[in-house]
Amino acid sequence: MGKIAVLIPCYNEELTIERVIIDFKKELPEADIYVYDNNSTDQTFKIAAELGAIVKKEPRQGKGNVIRQMFFDIEADYYVMVDGDDTYPASACHQLLEPLKRGTADLVIGDRLSNGSYTNENKRAFHDFGNDLVKNTINKLYKSNINDVMTGYRAFSKLFVKSFPVTSTGFQIETEFTIHTLDKKFKYVEVPIDYRDRPEGSESKLNTFSDGFKVIMTIIKMCKDYKPLFFFSIWSSIFFILGLLIGLPVVIEFFQTGFITKLPSSVLATGCMIFGLLMLVTGFILDTVVSLYKKDYELYLHNFYDRRK
Repeated sequence: MGKIAVLIPCYNEELTIERVIIDFKKELPEADIYVYDNNSTDQTFKIAAELGAIVKKEPRQGKGNVIRQMFFDIEADYYVMVDGDDTYPASACHQLLEPLKRGTADLVIGDRLSNGSYTNENKRAFHDFGNDLVKNTINKLYKSNINDVMTGYRAFSKLFVKSFPVTSTGFQIETEFTIHTLDKKFKYVEVPIDYRDRPEGSESKLNTFSDGFKVIMTIIKMCKDYKPLFFFSIWSSIFFILGLLIGLPVVIEFFQTGFITKLPSSVLATGCMIFGLLMLVTGFILDTVVSLYKKDYELYLHNFYDRRK
């Protein structure tokens, strides 16, 4: 059947953690339930421990840091990750685990958006806009069709967990999961789930604007790291166009008079063209480096499979 681990990263969730643990114990009585407390100032740690969860403290603040340590520490065949805020139904875990057990997915995404439950329940401003922005950007970048990039309810295979390099420290980790899956061609499945908003008195730790900005910067950074030719080609094109716009009057003047009087413009235009060329060359070089890294990563996955036999 395989060992199942339920991963619950927590920060100040004393109002909801009890129900989350009880619900998952009911649905997955055979699973180990792990609660990693991220410097909570309330009774989250105490409540989780009293309910029989395996509780640890993670001193480095941020969800990404918590997930990173969980992936290091916890050994299982299947992993279910869920937030401790009681916004996701524990009953959906069976749907998330089924594709993993069948071997048809390495990552299963709990999709809150396609059935409209997130839009109906979530009342925080700009969250729908932010979800759509991130989703559409990633889908265009990778020519994919993922519905929910930012969900906190996911299930993973052991292969995915033990080969995933966590680099994000905060809520950007959700975006990193998706980009890594698409870039490294892992099998994924989306399962529509219901979403319910936090109960009264429970506050979200997500800041719409600051965390949204961090997510956008994560996309830009991962685009640079994973698709450098595309990233640097954009900058190359910008500087080439800028050089043409600045240099065109200089060229026209030269053909009309045989002289160049706009010396600063000609120097600036030449500089923009050279910088654009450097950006393009940089993109080609880094694209070769990334291609070699992907080959090495594939060999690592093969070795991982061999060790499991």
